[in-house]
Amino acid sequence: MLCAAVLMAGCETTGTKQADPNAVEAPSPKNPDFAGEMSKFDAQFPNAKATKYENESIAFNNERKLDQKGNCHGKSKYPVTIVLVLDAEGKVTKTMTDVENAKAACFRSAYTGVQFPRPPMAPYRKAILLK
Repeated sequence: MLCAAVLMAGCETTGTKQADPNAVEAPSPKNPDFAGEMSKFDAQFPNAKATKYENESIAFNNERKLDQKGNCHGKSKYPVTIVLVLDAEGKVTKTMTDVENAKAACFRSAYTGVQFPRPPMAPYRKAILLK
């Protein structure tokens, strides 16, 4: 349940150019490895330190508008869920998205190597729903 709450809190910022909502766009292929990463994210809860860190890292992400790098939002009308794997210092060492398309590739690139605040455990998985 926390997963849904965290993902819904996701990211408040949006890009300036969005995909045309009237354009015909087929859903993108699913990433078969994503469920395993999401399971690892979910396994971090319930944990008070992880829950607190989720709130801190969401604020960090939104303050820096990390999702606006590269105009990723405009590459597809469909949302993308990304899981970031953070090391003990908070650096993103791996990214994985639920789908494979240009929007997902853009977000993976935008978040690779980003330095978040130090997480409560490592590796730490952070899931973000990007609309």
